[in-house]
Amino acid sequence: MAIEAARLSPSLAAAAFLARRPPPALFPFSLRRRLPLLRTLASSSGGDGRVVALSSSELRKRRGLSSSSGAAGSATAGDEKLRSLRLLFGRPDVGIDAYIVPSQDAHQSEFIAECFMRRAYLTGFTGSAGTAVVTKDKAALWTDGRYFLQAEKELSHEWTLMRSGNHGVPTTSEWLNDVLPSGCRVGIDPFLFSFDAAEELKYSISNKNHELVLVGGMNLVDEIWGEARPKAPEKSTRVHDIKYAGIDVPSKLSFIRSQLAENGCDALVISMLDEIAWLLNMRGSDVPNSPVFYGYLIVEVSTATLFVDSNKVSEDVLEHLEKAGVKLKPYETIVSEVERLAEKGAKVWLDSSSVNAAIVSAFKSSCDRQMKKKGKVGKKVGEKEASSDEPTTRGPGVEDGALNAVFNVSPVTLAKSVKNEAEIEGMKNSHLRDAAALAEFWCWLEDEVCKNIPRTEVQVAEKLLEFRKRQDGFIETSFDTISGYGANGSIIHYRPTPENCSSVGRDNLFLLDSGAQYIDGTTDITRTVHFGEPSPRQKECFTRVLQGHIALDQAVFPERTPGFVLDVLARSSLWKIGLDYRHGTGHGVGAALNVHEGPQSISYRYGNLTALQKGMIVSNEPGYYEDNSFGIRIENLLLIKELNLANSFGGISYLGFEKLTFVPIQSKLIDTSILSPSEINWVNDYHEEVWEKVSPLLSGDSRDWLWKNTRPLLDVTQ
Repeated sequence: MAIEAARLSPSLAAAAFLARRPPPALFPFSLRRRLPLLRTLASSSGGDGRVVALSSSELRKRRGLSSSSGAAGSATAGDEKLRSLRLLFGRPDVGIDAYIVPSQDAHQSEFIAECFMRRAYLTGFTGSAGTAVVTKDKAALWTDGRYFLQAEKELSHEWTLMRSGNHGVPTTSEWLNDVLPSGCRVGIDPFLFSFDAAEELKYSISNKNHELVLVGGMNLVDEIWGEARPKAPEKSTRVHDIKYAGIDVPSKLSFIRSQLAENGCDALVISMLDEIAWLLNMRGSDVPNSPVFYGYLIVEVSTATLFVDSNKVSEDVLEHLEKAGVKLKPYETIVSEVERLAEKGAKVWLDSSSVNAAIVSAFKSSCDRQMKKKGKVGKKVGEKEASSDEPTTRGPGVEDGALNAVFNVSPVTLAKSVKNEAEIEGMKNSHLRDAAALAEFWCWLEDEVCKNIPRTEVQVAEKLLEFRKRQDGFIETSFDTISGYGANGSIIHYRPTPENCSSVGRDNLFLLDSGAQYIDGTTDITRTVHFGEPSPRQKECFTRVLQGHIALDQAVFPERTPGFVLDVLARSSLWKIGLDYRHGTGHGVGAALNVHEGPQSISYRYGNLTALQKGMIVSNEPGYYEDNSFGIRIENLLLIKELNLANSFGGISYLGFEKLTFVPIQSKLIDTSILSPSEINWVNDYHEEVWEKVSPLLSGDSRDWLWKNTRPLLDVTQ
């Protein structure tokens, strides 16, 4: 599944649209990076060459698109939501001039429970990434290149679409500084912004003397949502068996405590849901597509406390936690517990890229109170020397004496990303079962299309789900299936609906990006096919995407190499004819956890310095998208492994990739005249391996389909 290329930290989605200056040498924060300007390229009607942002309705008009029924039908409701939200601005306990609504929950999650989909409720835009900003007379939404076309269709005329990655578009803070008069108050819900994101926003809007207001006690979107807001998830958690987890909870907690000792800390606050699930060998169902549950975790030198709704903890889970020395407290008491840590003088490890601003602010306030009791007044968070004008985000390992805290990346992040033997085995096994389901599916769909039986994109996605449900250990999809035929395939994160989708036919390309959560692993795969005769243009584009996929798959690189170094391999063939794609080439994947996982990535953005390491899993998914015409993407998951080479220059290890995904790549879309002999050999070797690994799991028509679609390329041309 393609993701935005700049995903470098857990809080990126919340912070991705906040302006900041290039980091000074004083703060060597590896997670900080200069973010792209975000403005729609459109000449003003006056012909003066200015670059301006257009409303979504104007964008649709210029593209010759009418508003979709969903956007048109929600326009009146959307207007009422904006009016209701703006009325709250003037309340005495609020008193703001603008309000920012990100996509995230209090844990900086990518996928969130329906009750936390505030940005989607307010704007009508259903993409997974975006930030809405509402002033007293304007409303704008920022999103990245995966969602441009989708946003144009879904936003009402009240909203202006800001296109991330396009030259000249202002960031949210630049836009606020431009449209608001000096000295305004900008409000946020502090639970929805990481501490880093809130501090950098505070700094960037201070250029116009604006004040960042942490609106506590309520979320303004929740206020207007009212009783119609969905209920919070209540499903039970479960134990993740040790045969899949590989390492028991006491051992994982012992590792964390060793990290606390090395860093001179007394406690670690963990808020990322997948980190909590991994560390405690637990799984849940609170979030769609991700086997996680809502909670916080505090690990201290001799205790560990899970903050979770006790109704979600069954007897077997409670016994599992008690054996590991983990006690329970109510979810909503996390803030008071952090304040308790400050009161007793504990030095706390905080990952400021993921822990929300509400928690850090509460810890800060409690520290200040303690210092006042001692007759001292601590320096406030963000307070600098008079000569300094830099933002206050701290770098890795930076201590704040006044706060009695260490700001550093969570030690769980890297540990979770490097899979152990049991996790690797589970990923390999689940991928083979998933491959069998996909072979059965593609056999079925090809037959349906050849018989001219109409099947919509939604029906196709539902049928794929049926095949996956037949596999042992299937739990749910790992993200909403992207089923895009023809022009819909050019929408990178297209999601069809029964009311507005196309039928899959023989006249254009069909892109299917899907994945599953199994008890032992997580899958993510994209294939692009044509059931008729592809055009020369489509074949050339597909083949060049394939060449990029092959180049990355065959990469050999020294240890400590960050992912951005490899990104050029996937794009080079497209660049040779002036083409490219607007998303990252690879993302990390969890083991029976989140389909998108950090800290590793393969992208064209050079800010993520995380080294690719043995045991990490990444996706390999170059693509090409021709607006309003077709989309192409080829995606496999890869395990990073150490290679046994003849040499070891500098005494270091060299790494490469091992394929986890085994599903045929459609041969009829390949222009073999473009491929080199070694690239043809790669395709043939891959298909031979697909047949050897997957055919034992199949029978009948699906096995015959697999045989036909794994024949060597030279046989196809005869």
